[in-house]
Order: sequence, then structure tokens, then C-alpha cells
Amino acid sequence: MDEPARPRHMAPVPAEPPAGPTAEELMGRVAKGDERAFELLYDQLAGPIYGLVRRIVRDAAQSEEVAQEVLVELWRTATRYAPERGSALNWAMTLAHRRAVDRVRSARASTEREQKATFEAARGRPFDEVAESVTARLERSQVRRCLSFLTDLQRESVLLAYYQGYTYREVAEVLSTPQGTVKTRLRDGLIRLRDCLGVTA
Repeated sequence: MDEPARPRHMAPVPAEPPAGPTAEELMGRVAKGDERAFELLYDQLAGPIYGLVRRIVRDAAQSEEVAQEVLVELWRTATRYAPERGSALNWAMTLAHRRAVDRVRSARASTEREQKATFEAARGRPFDEVAESVTARLERSQVRRCLSFLTDLQRESVLLAYYQGYTYREVAEVLSTPQGTVKTRLRDGLIRLRDCLGVTA
């Protein structure tokens, strides 16, 4: 049986145009200070780098910042890249992962330091001492006047803790607020109350 003739409209598929330089080739040129090569490398790697960083860091603004740091590091350290050790993409992603993890650890450590500082401040100046001196030395009307100078959140925390006998945990539950935030509100509120009332240590 004869093969069917190829329809005239089916022309041969043209070959694809040659692809641009690979990331590995671009890294070699970047290592020699080729700025145009870095622009091309940036276009190839910026998306994957940002995507990886965003999954780790979560915050969009910080992710953009970390991704930029990684790309700058690629420019500065291009001479260290060795193709035999892996692709340029893998090398860039390794740098991105390291930077992203460092940023998360740094943010976590900063939060822990702030919480510790708040706790130490609370220990250094017990809130009960302020409350006792206020109630012992001043008229209730003056206390009410000074309470009006606090923010709503500070006043709620102070009233619950010192006039209704709630613990930090109970105040946090009533206000649907983390205990650390409650302690900060109490500390700031009592400092303002103490200053208004003229209570000394």
C-alpha cells in the first residue's frame, strides 16, 4: 500500500534558534568582571533565588532584600565558582538557602533578646511595688485622673491586673493577647502612671 502523500500545508518544522549562554558560561564571564554577563545571569537566577528565599523567610520585603544580597554575593564571589562541583543554579541556590536561614535565625534571636529584656525590666521594677505605693499614698480620684492618660490597652491591662487581681496569663486570655505583650503594656502603663502620680522608687 502506498504511503499517504504529506499534505502540502505541512512544511518542515524549522530548527530552534540557538539558546543563549548558560548560567555556567555567564559565571565564567562574570568572574572576569563582565557586567553585561551579570545582567543576563541576574535574569536567569533572580526568580528561582527569590522563590527559595520567600519559602524560608516568608516576609516579602525581607525576602527581596535577602535575594538581592545573594545576587550581589554572586557578583563578588564569581571567581570561586567551580563548574566541576555543580551547576551555577545549584551553587546560587545553596548561597540563597544559607542566607535565608541566617536571616530567620537572626530575627528569632532578636525577638528572644527583646523578650528577655522585657522580662528583666519587669523583675528590676516589680509592678506590685508600684501598685502598692499608688494605692497607699494617693487618693482614688487622682489615680482615676492619671489612668485617663494611659492608652486604652495600657489601662485595660493595669485595671485587670491590679484592680481585679488577674494574673498575667488571665489578662492575656481576657484581652486575647500574648503574655509578652501584656507585660509590656503593664510596664509602660505603670511607668506612665507612676510619673503622673509622682511616685518615687
